[in-house]
Amino acid sequence: ANRKMNKLELLDETGIVDSDDDFAYEEVDIDDADPEEVDEDEDLESALMRVRQQTAAEQEARQIQPAVGKRPELIDDFIRNFLLKMKMTKTLDSFQTEWYEKATSGQLTPEDVGVVADVYQRNQELDNQIKALRAELDKAKEIAHKARSTWDKFRKERDFHRMNHRRVVQEKSKLVTDLRRLRAHLATYEPTLKGLESKYEVAMKEKAMAKIQSDRLTLRVETLENQLRQATLAAGGARPGATAEPSGQTVTGKGEAAAAEGSKTKVAKGSKGATSAAPPASTLDASLLAFQDRENPYLSLSLEPQRADRYEMRKTYKAHMAAISALALHPKKSVVATASDDSTWKMWSVPGGELILTGEGHKSWVSGIDFHPRAANLATSSGDATVKVWDFAKSKCVATLSDHAQAVWGVAYHDGGDFLASCSMDHTAKLWDLVRSKCRTTLRGHVDSVNAVVFQPFSNNLCTCSGDKTVSLWDARTGLCIQTLYGHLNACNHVAFTLRGDAIASTDADGGVRIWDVRMVQERLQLKAGPHAANKVAFDRSGTILAVASDDHSIKIFSTADGELLNRLEGHEEAVQAVVFDSNAKLLLSSGSDNTFRI
Repeated sequence: ANRKMNKLELLDETGIVDSDDDFAYEEVDIDDADPEEVDEDEDLESALMRVRQQTAAEQEARQIQPAVGKRPELIDDFIRNFLLKMKMTKTLDSFQTEWYEKATSGQLTPEDVGVVADVYQRNQELDNQIKALRAELDKAKEIAHKARSTWDKFRKERDFHRMNHRRVVQEKSKLVTDLRRLRAHLATYEPTLKGLESKYEVAMKEKAMAKIQSDRLTLRVETLENQLRQATLAAGGARPGATAEPSGQTVTGKGEAAAAEGSKTKVAKGSKGATSAAPPASTLDASLLAFQDRENPYLSLSLEPQRADRYEMRKTYKAHMAAISALALHPKKSVVATASDDSTWKMWSVPGGELILTGEGHKSWVSGIDFHPRAANLATSSGDATVKVWDFAKSKCVATLSDHAQAVWGVAYHDGGDFLASCSMDHTAKLWDLVRSKCRTTLRGHVDSVNAVVFQPFSNNLCTCSGDKTVSLWDARTGLCIQTLYGHLNACNHVAFTLRGDAIASTDADGGVRIWDVRMVQERLQLKAGPHAANKVAFDRSGTILAVASDDHSIKIFSTADGELLNRLEGHEEAVQAVVFDSNAKLLLSSGSDNTFRI
């Protein structure tokens, strides 16, 4: 390169003009050229070429190559290429002719002239569609299954409600029929009721007149007695020897003496104006003598209460085939009587548990039982609306009292032994004269079932409790209600007196227990033995301990001083129906719906 530059400079200096016309060309052989000069030029060019190639390669590496995509073929091009490849020219001509005819006539849709789909891609798309359709199918099946279960549920509910509707319609028609029958039956009784009302009014008038006449006759008899006494004294003063006359000159009416027992009705034998007799025996009721004032021996006694925490279950006896609803202790011996829903009553020795007697005769469950105060007999009440009196000496039922209209819940003897009280579902309590075996009086006032009755110890008062949530005190002599105690919020189940007779305990279906002061006629204490029903209640002999039989299979023992829960006795498998303390307060007996009584 340097040599060439030198030659150019030399030509410029010499003034040689470059002209094609005057220039003399001479042929130079390649072989005569300098080999070193040729090699140097070739090395330079090859180096430049290599540099250019490297630069171009780097630029190509830096540049992002565009993605090469295959343009999909049309369907008709694909078929043409395939036929050309297979050299099926005749088929190709036929295809092209028919294809263009259909294309020009518009028989081909855009889907028909579209591109040829990629088989793998198409398979993938179809697979995805299949999966999506299967998922939708599963969801549809699940929804259908739920809909079917819901439909089955609705169908069952529809059938249930339809059946209930039919039953209600049948019951309604039956009730309508019964109502019509009762109305017709009532219409037949209306004349009878009117006749009875008129007879009752006439009887009351006659009773009032008879009472007035009786008072008048009594006054007349007293006047005659005084006159006779004065005449006798006057005759004795005139004739002293008259005192030696036999007493047969004066006669005491045997009938009147037997009925009135010492009424001192005397009539002079020769007196014409004194021939009127005393009132008949029926008007001077001898049973009034049983209701005399008497002293309660427990008022002056101070009895020690039993330790409530020492009570524990010692023995269990399966006494009946059904629930035992009532217990009664013998007043003199260690014997207990049980009344059961299997229509029987039984007597057992305590604590041996030996069966002594079994009584059968009631047609329904036996609800109440009580011993005679002198232990001569025993009375039971039943769901067959009767009260039966059983004699131990004769070993049979000696009286059946059936004046109640519905089931009888309980019985209680008066401490005199001649009277028996009973309570019934017919909203009444009755007082029975056992000497005459008839109802002496009916206590009316409750507006619901009378569930329990008990006499106040050594008095003429008795107490009842009712489903109308009230407790009532009655005078047995007049049959009138003395006082009604309010406070219970549900039906009263049982009522009990202390031995002193100064307090009453009552229970209700909510488990509430209330203690009432008889003298103050007000609530003394309120106990909560719920939420289950409290069925029976019993005081111990001291009156300071109270046992409550509950529906929750337990017996709760409370202090009547402050209402503290002293003990809870558990052991019964079902509801406890009755509880009672023995006379010594050493034993506590209970019975329940599990067919057992426990000590």
